[in-house]
Amino acid sequence: MLVRSLAAAVLAVLLVGAPTVHAQALQLISADEAKLPAAAAKPPSRAITRGPGVKLTSPESVSGQFPFKIAFEPRGESKVDLASVKVEYLKGNGVDLTERLKGGIKPGGIEIPTAAAPAGEHPIRVTVRDSEGRVGTTEFKLTVK
Repeated sequence: MLVRSLAAAVLAVLLVGAPTVHAQALQLISADEAKLPAAAAKPPSRAITRGPGVKLTSPESVSGQFPFKIAFEPRGESKVDLASVKVEYLKGNGVDLTERLKGGIKPGGIEIPTAAAPAGEHPIRVTVRDSEGRVGTTEFKLTVK
């Protein structure tokens, strides 16, 4: 009984004294970028393409820190050209977010476990090309509460 009590006390001291580990959130969009005016709208494309599918797989509406996930879906035998991935914030003259996300870009998509952005609506475009030169694009509005 004494051994159990002593072990519990030691464990409690270790847990209280243990540093907490928090993943550093990637700042997807800065406060200054969020204040930029909306980018000029491009006319929608009506072309049918067999380019890779690009799909937001994390929620479009988030709060606080959030996971940011995009899936790439190549067609046929093609592969996604990772060097062609471009992520753009559609404000001002367009803000290229690709370099910030570089560590999370993989053949299957983009995966950032913990991202952050100011409250508001954030229009984002993701474009990718496959090994056959075909382009896939998606646009969405990420809403941060």
